[in-house]
Amino acid sequence: MAFCALLAVLLFAPQQDFLAEGLKALDANQPAEAEILFHRAVEADGNDFSAHFNLALALSVQQKDSEAIQELRRTLELKPALYEADINLATLLLRNMRFAEAVPVLKETVELKPAEVRANLYYAHALFETVDLPQAEEYYREAAELDPKSAVAQAGIAHCLLKEGKLAESAAFFRNAAALDPQRKSGLLELAAAYEQSKMLPEAVEILREFPENAAAKEHLAQMLVEIGNFGAAIPALEAAAKQSPTTANHLALADAYKMNKQPDKAIEQLQLAAAAEPSNFDLHMDLGKELRDQRKFTTAAQQFAAAARLRPDAVKAWNELAAVLVVNEDYAGGLAALDHVRALGKEVPGDFFYRAISLEKLRQPKPAMEAYRQFLATDGGKMPDQEFQARQRVRIIESELNRK
Repeated sequence: MAFCALLAVLLFAPQQDFLAEGLKALDANQPAEAEILFHRAVEADGNDFSAHFNLALALSVQQKDSEAIQELRRTLELKPALYEADINLATLLLRNMRFAEAVPVLKETVELKPAEVRANLYYAHALFETVDLPQAEEYYREAAELDPKSAVAQAGIAHCLLKEGKLAESAAFFRNAAALDPQRKSGLLELAAAYEQSKMLPEAVEILREFPENAAAKEHLAQMLVEIGNFGAAIPALEAAAKQSPTTANHLALADAYKMNKQPDKAIEQLQLAAAAEPSNFDLHMDLGKELRDQRKFTTAAQQFAAAARLRPDAVKAWNELAAVLVVNEDYAGGLAALDHVRALGKEVPGDFFYRAISLEKLRQPKPAMEAYRQFLATDGGKMPDQEFQARQRVRIIESELNRK
């Protein structure tokens, strides 16, 4: 923010010396020395508005804003409606985010110089920050008319319209601002966020596509494409995001997209990268184990479930998954060991009895196997009819074999 300077109008020789020397110090970029000289000018004549004004200027350069604000208020008491004092006071109030205080000051500056672009912009900004959106929009538009090349004015109109929920209207002004000042193109990301919040996902996606070099935008674009079910389109963006920023979140997002796009091997690869990066992450081992299990890669699935169980020995679901893949993979002794952990935790479910029965039977322990089948039948309640049919058949066969002995 720029400040206006005001040359002293002097009547007395001693006063003139202090002010003149103070202005020379300011010109030489010596604000501390200028402050001392202007203080002396104020002491010599406390009613000289120019002394207070220039003291405020020296103070503001040194970031002594509270003192500078007091001096500018005193200046305006002595010389009301002085534009330079008004605009400098408003500048300091805005810099210190005292927007409500700035509003009446800036109203006066606009009334004093209605064709001054800076006054209109500052006034619009103060009104925007105090949530007087219609008035703010009006003065941003006035500034835009006064200076059609003002990117600040175009962006201000865009933000007012955005806050008012006029998304389609705001888009044109965001683009105007970006055309005038390429650094303001990022304002379109705010519009994209508003589109997303309003469930206008295709519109948000189109904007995000305009930021291929922005890693965060590219990552979010991929997530949105996944959200709307366009997995094929999401994958290139997710691959780029995972390559540029190989975080667990990016690996998992890419894994999900591969899975939904019927590319399970690539999904597994991403889960493996995530699990390797966070070996102490229980959920990652479980997710990878389930994906491997679903692809009938039982040995490697068992390794992941075992890793999860080591991380959380009291996690019943890890032991259950481990037992299931071991039994299906015909490692019956290992399956029984995992089931024993579940039993020790007191969390057995009907499926555990079924897998225990199969394992015991395969290990040639018919009596305990028959008892386990019966436990399964007594507890399942018809939830697994195929397994219940198998269990009844095995009970009859085992019972018959035992009776023949």
